[in-house]
Amino acid sequence: MHLGIEIGGTKLQLGVGAGDGSPLAELERFDVDAARGAEGIRGQILLAARTLLARYEIARIGCGFGGPIDAAAGRVVRSHHVEGWADFPLAAWLQESLLRPVTIANDADTAGLAEARFGAGRGANPVFYVTVGTGIGGGLIVDGRIYRGNGAGAAELGHLRPGLDAASPEENLESVAAGWGIAAQMNDRLRQASAGATAVSAVRSAAERSQATGDVRPGDDPSRLGGSLALPGLALPKYTARDVAELAATGDAIALEVMDRATQALGWGLAQMITLLAPEVVVVGGGVSLSGENFFAPLREQTARYVFPPFAGTYRIEPAALGEEVVVHGALALAADNATTSP
Repeated sequence: MHLGIEIGGTKLQLGVGAGDGSPLAELERFDVDAARGAEGIRGQILLAARTLLARYEIARIGCGFGGPIDAAAGRVVRSHHVEGWADFPLAAWLQESLLRPVTIANDADTAGLAEARFGAGRGANPVFYVTVGTGIGGGLIVDGRIYRGNGAGAAELGHLRPGLDAASPEENLESVAAGWGIAAQMNDRLRQASAGATAVSAVRSAAERSQATGDVRPGDDPSRLGGSLALPGLALPKYTARDVAELAATGDAIALEVMDRATQALGWGLAQMITLLAPEVVVVGGGVSLSGENFFAPLREQTARYVFPPFAGTYRIEPAALGEEVVVHGALALAADNATTSP
């Protein structure tokens, strides 16, 4: 048996299994308190891992980390969500603390490995995995192995910049199509609409007064706005990406525009990747993808719109199959692979 660890920006998971996609023997899940930083997460890992090591015969450990890493050196480059991980020797720390051989990888690479071997990409080659959640991560799996480029990382789909005018690193796909980007766009649109609605409200009041004196016809009200907008003078709600998806499903105009822009941008990004790499399957996971066909239908349409025409029909886009445990299954596969390649 092996131990698989997922270290994310919002959750921490540890699972025990064989690394072959079979059901986990046990899974422990914890919320991450970002305010406690990396030190707090490391404390959670040690407490849970030592308990699991006492219960099971654990041979090796695999770990998927939510951020860029140097896999060959076993070090974290940085975390975009939690302070205290920069240039941290994660593999060495785990090995010294838990006394087991350790292999680490980026969490999107790790999830991609699991989906390629045991999930929606099983039997296909190459497989590209993209997670659309708090951020947008990518992983390319070729011949059942993670493609790592020159060692600094690869398949960073979320950091593509859509268009020649996107000169800032922050002007990337994540800012439009990741969960935080979708929420930010929605809330920005509502603030802008609310400012306009205040002016419209004044017009409405004037119109009502004029209507009372017969100066305008009933129905000449310029104030019809999307159902997501709060009334002028009231505090605006703070929407999450899930809220936006649910509102879009009801036909809300502003939410639909935000989701349309997100799927267009992500479809453009997938089309560039397909044009360069020609995967057989693109597997899409993460919280945003849980919107179902309301998300996948426009995503497929937008990808087809931008892809290299001769590649039309050579790929398919599928929802991820392994759910919340995907990174843990990939981490276990990393551990199992290390067992077969190590002396």
